[in-house]
Amino acid sequence: MVYRKNRRFSRHRSNGRSHSHSLRRNGGETARMGSNSFSNHNRSRNNFRAPQNVEKLVEKYNALAKEALSTGDRTLSENYLQHADHFTRIMAEKNLNQIQNKSEIEKNKNLTEKDSDQTSLDANQDIEEKIKSS
Repeated sequence: MVYRKNRRFSRHRSNGRSHSHSLRRNGGETARMGSNSFSNHNRSRNNFRAPQNVEKLVEKYNALAKEALSTGDRTLSENYLQHADHFTRIMAEKNLNQIQNKSEIEKNKNLTEKDSDQTSLDANQDIEEKIKSS
């Protein structure tokens, strides 16, 4: 029996991509395709995207929960309340972190001021000692 190569795979693809076998590198892993027109390379790729601040999200989900409850959908209302609770927790954690950061900044500022005061006192004492010895 004569082996015939399937011509369907030997034709040029019209979408600009080459055949799948040419996308393979050494070791069998596939190479990445070139960038498509849908990708946005200027934006950083981070999974968390907050289009609104946390306070507005809490208000939004509380309002949605109230609206869902007024239409009689208790399940949807509870879902929205859980979302609001989640963002309330995030807001509380954010506020706690801000308070801790402020206290650390104040501590560092106080330590820096004490160190600078001590340095100037030491410098003054050194000058006085040099004057006395000369």
